[in-house]
Amino acid sequence: MIASLQGKIGAIYDDSLVLVVGGVGYKVYVPAIRHHNLNDDLFLHTLMIVREDSVSLYGFYTPTDRSLFEVLLTVSGVGPKVALSILTVVNGDSLRTAVLGNREDILTRVPGIGKKTAQKIIFELKDKLAKGLDVAPVTLFEDINSDVIDALVAMDFSIIEAQTAVQSIPPDAPQDVSERLRLALQYLGG
Repeated sequence: MIASLQGKIGAIYDDSLVLVVGGVGYKVYVPAIRHHNLNDDLFLHTLMIVREDSVSLYGFYTPTDRSLFEVLLTVSGVGPKVALSILTVVNGDSLRTAVLGNREDILTRVPGIGKKTAQKIIFELKDKLAKGLDVAPVTLFEDINSDVIDALVAMDFSIIEAQTAVQSIPPDAPQDVSERLRLALQYLGG
């Protein structure tokens, strides 16, 4: 099993990239591709999934994201592509908030996740994500980010673009919707 890869980025696609390690290019599916350039050095925590008809490699920036991906795969009806979509749109903290706070609205932002699937994910993961965690209630910060994402989507940005823009907002940014929206638009503008 390939547990991690470190190399240079050889190609960047919408949902994956090619990581060149020792002259060999590995196609790795990744959530929300951060701003990378060709030939950037990159380290990914990976999970290899072997199926009857394919072998796929999924990469994550943190071991926590890889663990969340593995936990998502335990939900019946959630395969690697859906799990990756969830982690692209919803970060780890928001996923925990959605599951532990029964917040279907957070999960239904993910393309292809309807109310019933969101309920199933919440039901099946509630005990798995609660173990060993000090669960904080949904914070104002998460609600503000949700408002910013909603505003960006209303402006015809994709949910992935909106989520990526929100993740780019500095942690010390004001907790004001209009200011956070301005920072997100600045990020999307270039």
